[in-house]
Amino acid sequence: MKFFLDELTKVAIVKTINAINLVEASLNKIKPYDPTRLYTPDEMEPYDALSDRFVRGVESAIKFFRTYERAQFAEVSETIRDLFNRMEKLNMISSVELWLFMRDIRNRIVHDYLPEQLKEIYDLLTGPYGEELLTLKKKLQELQNKMNNN
Repeated sequence: MKFFLDELTKVAIVKTINAINLVEASLNKIKPYDPTRLYTPDEMEPYDALSDRFVRGVESAIKFFRTYERAQFAEVSETIRDLFNRMEKLNMISSVELWLFMRDIRNRIVHDYLPEQLKEIYDLLTGPYGEELLTLKKKLQELQNKMNNN
């Protein structure tokens, strides 16, 4: 059973790193959002891509967390908060609250259409939320190397 969980964890690591790589590519290209500017649909595409990639990156990370939790504790948390608490204790994430907000970003993007609100969201994605995913990517790469060397 341990071998099976280790293999599932390795696959989940690769999927999550790949998802975060897409977020990173968007972060490297995007310019700060200007709420005073009227963007064309084509000009909004990089922001839409970042939003979509970010949501997929977070969802992929959560799937990894569930797999890793099962491998480490042989059980699954009943709530997402409990899962994040465990990941914080394992030093995979920096803050439970931050991840709860990151997970909620999809709803905020869908429902916030005012330019000032969009700027706030994109500032979070290009700032602390993006940084958190990139930090997770480094931790996953370290775990991946450790698992491959054992």
